Amino acid sequence: MIEISGVSKSFRDTEALQKLTLNIRDGEVFGLIGTNGAGKSTLLRILSGVLKQDEGQVLVDGQTVYENPEVKGKICFLSDTVFEMKNATPEDMEREYSLVYPAFNRERYYDMLRKIGIDSKKKLRTFSKGMKRQVAVLLGICTGAKYLFCDEVFDGLDPVMRQAVKSLFAQEMIDNGLTPVIASHNLRELEDICDHVGLLHKGGVLLSEDLSGLKLHMCKLQCLIKDKEKEKQLLEELQILKMDRSGSMLLIVARGDADQIMEKVQAADPVFAETLPLTLEEIFITETGVSGYDFKDLFV
Repeated sequence: MIEISGVSKSFRDTEALQKLTLNIRDGEVFGLIGTNGAGKSTLLRILSGVLKQDEGQVLVDGQTVYENPEVKGKICFLSDTVFEMKNATPEDMEREYSLVYPAFNRERYYDMLRKIGIDSKKKLRTFSKGMKRQVAVLLGICTGAKYLFCDEVFDGLDPVMRQAVKSLFAQEMIDNGLTPVIASHNLRELEDICDHVGLLHKGGVLLSEDLSGLKLHMCKLQCLIKDKEKEKQLLEELQILKMDRSGSMLLIVARGDADQIMEKVQAADPVFAETLPLTLEEIFITETGVSGYDFKDLFV
């Protein structure tokens, strides 16, 4: 388990993290989402022991991470910028990773390289961005690390490889107890794979919740109510996070149980009413909008 308590980190005049508190349970895919500059990459580097927090505590399986080789051996960090040594080949990278991770599965690594058609002796600098990302993911998977921290892991991958990476993560979780922590702006990809989501904004945590529960506590609906007094009363009763109007039709995102919300809507005698699927992207936009991060205000 990963326990983050009151963590703060500043870079000169920039406060990247502000007393951030978060827990990540073993055996689940944790999605780390957030606005630009929210501190996602900084947090992953602190969790990996690359950076040291200014305040607070980070514990991985009950131990501190920074300058702790024993704990770092349980962690593999895949940066948003793929690391490669000068003129290195995938074979060279395997040798380096094997020095750090004694349990590195060489046989599996080369087998997977062959399956996706990557020459282990070809220089990485000649590879496309997506191919470099594929090699990085395979290196991370084959380390045998318990925790895999991924910063924009799907960036540059084609749809087939994105699906393959998700399958690899799922299989590693079943076979070896892997716990992936994935920071990404690609919310559609995270929605397919994540069990739990942490939303960061301005260095703090807006929410941290199981994805299934998150959708249960928020409802998206559209309705048409002819009686304006009943419509007004309904809008006063609902905890509205976002509302758009198109003619007489209302599109509402409200906090609360969907069944209870629809009971209130039906009491207003609507001409039409239905609930709609709520995506992770819509939850992100709604929650950050409530906190003052609204795209309508960005360039006004």
